[in-house]
Amino acid sequence: MSAKKLIVCGGNGFLGTRICKYAVGRGWDVTSLSRSGEPKWDAVTATPAAPSWARKVTWERADILRPASYAPFLVKADFVVHSMGILLEADYKGVLRGQESPVAGLRRAFASSTPRPGNPLERGVRHGDADIRPPETREQLTYENMNRDSAVMLAKEAARENVAAFAYVSAAGGAPVLPARYITTKREAEAIVAREFPAMRGVFVRSPFLFDSSRPITMGMAAMTGLGAAFNGLTRGVLGGLMGAAGVKPLKVDVVAEALVEALGDPAVKGPVEVPQIEELANRAWRKNML
Repeated sequence: MSAKKLIVCGGNGFLGTRICKYAVGRGWDVTSLSRSGEPKWDAVTATPAAPSWARKVTWERADILRPASYAPFLVKADFVVHSMGILLEADYKGVLRGQESPVAGLRRAFASSTPRPGNPLERGVRHGDADIRPPETREQLTYENMNRDSAVMLAKEAARENVAAFAYVSAAGGAPVLPARYITTKREAEAIVAREFPAMRGVFVRSPFLFDSSRPITMGMAAMTGLGAAFNGLTRGVLGGLMGAAGVKPLKVDVVAEALVEALGDPAVKGPVEVPQIEELANRAWRKNML
């Protein structure tokens, strides 16, 4: 039996690298697609050196907003993963360079005047179009462009290649400090993919806050989120809607990565995958590895 072929869009990120790691561990043929290719390892792990498993991944460059750049990699793929998205609509490169403040990103995200074009299927975006973004937001990274439209177009291209399963890294909820559109665009992506491509098994991993010791800042944030989750449990979820992901148990990033790979390999897993099922899938995968 030939090895399963997996394409991970966003495979050089915090979660994406670990998805690649666990897929390689199963003997799958893994290709990561991102704008920069192989990750800068000290940005996603505790060391600048590439781990040994990374040699078994093909690190390719592609732009998730330009289907023509990634479509050739989907040929004969068994599984495709969308592990990309944004928390804020700030120009993050501008923030790093001091050209835009994080406050400007928040203002833009909450602004009622920002254009909200329809999804790419409604707009008739085609395979050969240079960029899936509409003219109104062509120069921006919006929730619609990144969280919804990039996933919908990737799913469309995957379905065109008869991919068996498409995994979308969604979210367990929003957050009090984020616009509602952060989570609504993710839920819209889930619904569109499930509705428009029924022959392709859609797996929507509703990830909570992720942490790992390689990113110390996430440890403190996870502790605070854990307290929020405990409070939400004690109050029987009375404030769950308001707290969003801040009231959901945080998980180690490896747990979500291993669960996603396990879900792809199990034809029975389909639709939204909430935190309890994520933990169940990860535990099942761990038990398999122990045998």
